[in-house]
This record gives sequence, structure tokens and C-alpha cells, in this order.
Amino acid sequence: MPHDLLVIGTGPGGYVCAIRAAQLGLNVAVVEKRKTHGGTCLNIGCIPSKALLHASELFEEAGHGFKAFGIEVPAPALNLPRLMQHKQETVDANVNGVGFLLKKNKIAVYAGAGTILAPGKVEVTAEDGSKQVVEAKSIVIATGSDVAQLPGVTIDEKVVVSSTGALELAAVPKTLVVIGAGVIGLELGSVWRRLGAGVTVIEYLDRILPGMDGEVAKQFQRMLQKQGFVFKLASKVTGVTVEGAGASVTLEPVAGGAAETIAADIVLVATGRRPYTEGLGLEAAGVALDRGRVVIDDQFRTNVPGIYAIGDVVRGPMLAHKAEDEGMACAEILAGQHGHVNYDVIPGVVYTFPEVAAVGKTEEELKAAGIAYKVGKFPFMANGRARANRTTDGFVKVLADAATDRVLGVHIVGAGAGEMIAEAAVLMEFGGSSEDLARTCHAHPTMSEAVKEAALAVEGRAIHI
Repeated sequence: MPHDLLVIGTGPGGYVCAIRAAQLGLNVAVVEKRKTHGGTCLNIGCIPSKALLHASELFEEAGHGFKAFGIEVPAPALNLPRLMQHKQETVDANVNGVGFLLKKNKIAVYAGAGTILAPGKVEVTAEDGSKQVVEAKSIVIATGSDVAQLPGVTIDEKVVVSSTGALELAAVPKTLVVIGAGVIGLELGSVWRRLGAGVTVIEYLDRILPGMDGEVAKQFQRMLQKQGFVFKLASKVTGVTVEGAGASVTLEPVAGGAAETIAADIVLVATGRRPYTEGLGLEAAGVALDRGRVVIDDQFRTNVPGIYAIGDVVRGPMLAHKAEDEGMACAEILAGQHGHVNYDVIPGVVYTFPEVAAVGKTEEELKAAGIAYKVGKFPFMANGRARANRTTDGFVKVLADAATDRVLGVHIVGAGAGEMIAEAAVLMEFGGSSEDLARTCHAHPTMSEAVKEAALAVEGRAIHI
């Protein structure tokens, strides 16, 4: 008896798709090659990195922030093995939770790597090499992404590491060189900087956080520099040589000029991620790809009937919550409902300190599209709760259509920005205006009052500046 649906991969997109389909009455199965569920995000990505980020923030606060609050404590000592144990406990709780949910929803689990033989047929190769063919009316590819390699640089996960290796360092490096000033590089760089490493970030572009609002990136870079980050922007890495227990990184200006070499105990390659499609048999099955990504229509269908795809392996931002929303929508479509994802309202967060969060358009995107807009900004320096918490770095920026006042984008740099961005996403999902946000009562004193004040500032009527 074939399954109604077989999902290949149990990361955030895959397991959510499977659970939603099971809720809607479909006979569902999943294929997973890892020993645990949750994909990159839960095992070696979002979840473990947040455990390290939070722990390192507490370590830094105890060492440098307590005194200002009148809390006198000796300088904290780092117990790195215990910190890593906390990270592993966090991962275990999450991946075991996914396993429980799959079981609770009566989803069949096939352990091994899946290869599509034909529409409706997937061969699963177990770790011991044994094979079995699983049949399903529909197949969803949810295999996620993998670390993007830097040409000419060999990642050994000891001295030259990817994000995976950077989560497992046995000691705090004295010097860490991060190649890539995107989200992953800045998050993991900030973990090890707080724990004692000197961090240098090399970026090919002339700015950090490509794709985010330019003003936000510029202000945030200044904050990171105050924290001790050193940036080498508009620079390209021409070589990484491992020498004994460390490495030397050679770089030169993109525009041309003299090369320089930086010594590092650890080099983190954080130049992005690429769709993971190896071994899926997509070429043989006739599934179309575009620059490595599976091509889909607005119903998540590939060009081969009965085969669908979601998440990092398809177009759009490589974000776990985007994959989850696609998984929900795809399952609902397969069950005969009308699943939908609003790609204009997908928040993105950088979980540094302070955090950076954004939803919707940047100023650069609005200018390029020729859309007239108004800007409202409000600094956390003028927010009562931020002063009480000593978290006054950053600001909120609201971008609204000049003609209709509809909010087109919200950008936040500040403590807790990742939580505050949610109200902007809800507002935009309902097509709300800056006036709607400005007239919504916010509790006092809270950091989120800065969001309301930025909305008031769109029409030049912020109260506290």
C-alpha cells in the first residue's frame, strides 16, 4: 500500500510538511539520513548556535556588565566543556521532540538516504548499505542546504572550519579569522569574541550583511567595531595555508593593490550555503534545476508530476521559518486546500548582540523599484526601558508607502529585535499602515514602544524625540 506522501528530509520544512499533512488525514512517511531529525537547523545550525550565543552573552555580561547595575562579582571563569554540554542538551531536547511529534502523528520513518527512482518511487539506502523501495503518490523534496565551499580553500573542521566546526571548538582561539560578513559569520564570530578571541572579518563586498538595509548595516558595523571586531571589507581571500596548529590567510583589495597576510588560530569559512541535491537522482528523474536549486511553480510543483520541493533547495531566502511556511502550504495543497506563503513578509534576524531584524523592503529596494516612501526612525537611546536595561544601542526604522501609508518594511537594530519584529510582520500581513501601528497602544515601559514611536515618526509626530 503506497503512502499518500513521502517527504525526503526532516529539517524544519520537511517535518512540518509531514506533520501538517498527517493532521489533514494523509498517510505520511519521511526519509532521513541523519541519526536524528531536525536537519541542519536543529543539529548543527540555528539551535546550537543560539545556545552558544546566549551563553556567551551571559558570560560577557557577568564579566563586563554587572558592575554598572551594582552587582559585584569576581571575574567569571569559562568552563567551555560545560558550555558545550548546554549546547548539546539543547540540541538533544529539540531533535528528540521532533522524533516524538512524528511518532505522535503516526508518520512512518525510513532511516537512510533517499534517491528518486521515478515519480512515486524512492529508494532508501540505510547506513549498512541495505536498500528498500518506498512508494508514495506524492514526493516532497526537503533536503535543505549545505556549506558553500570557497574555491581553493580546504575545510578540515580543525583549523579551517565551516559553521559546523565553529560550533565544536575545543578551546577558545586567540585569533579567529572569519571569511564572510553575513549572518553566520557575524553570529559565530560574536560567540568566540565574547569568550576571548580576537576576531577579524574579511568580506568581498564593501559592506557587511549583504541584502539588509544599508543604513542598518553601517550602524551595526560601528557597534561591532566598538565590541572589538576588525573588518577588512572590499577584500578577497586569495589563499589559506595551514601551518602547524594555525593558519595564515592571504587577502588583497578587490579593486587591486598590495596583498597582506593574517595569522589565525582558526579560520571560519562563512561564505554562504548551497542547495543540497546530491544523490537524489534528480537528473535521472528529469527534475529541472536552475543554478543548483530545484525549479518549482507557485504550488511547489516541479516539472515532474507528483514531485514537489520546499525550503532551502528551492528559490527564496534560506531560512528555517520560510521552509516551515512552505511545508505547511505544500501539505495543505496536497490535501486539496489552498496553502499560501506571502514572500513579502518573511522576517530575517541576526542573533548577535544587539540583534538585527528586518521584514519587507529595504530603502535600497524601494528606490530601485521607484516606489515613493516615507521613513520614520526612533532610537533606543530615547526609550525608557532600554535605559533601565542599559541596552540603548540601535534604532527602529519604519518604511511606509508615501501615497497609501501601507508599511512596506521595518528594520530594527537593538536588544530583542528578533522578538519585536513579529508585530511588524503581523501588521504587514494584514496590509496595515504606519497610522495603524502608531495608534496601537503599547505597554510602558517596553522596548517595543520604540516600534510605535518609529511609526509615529513617519508623519513627524514621535513624542520622545
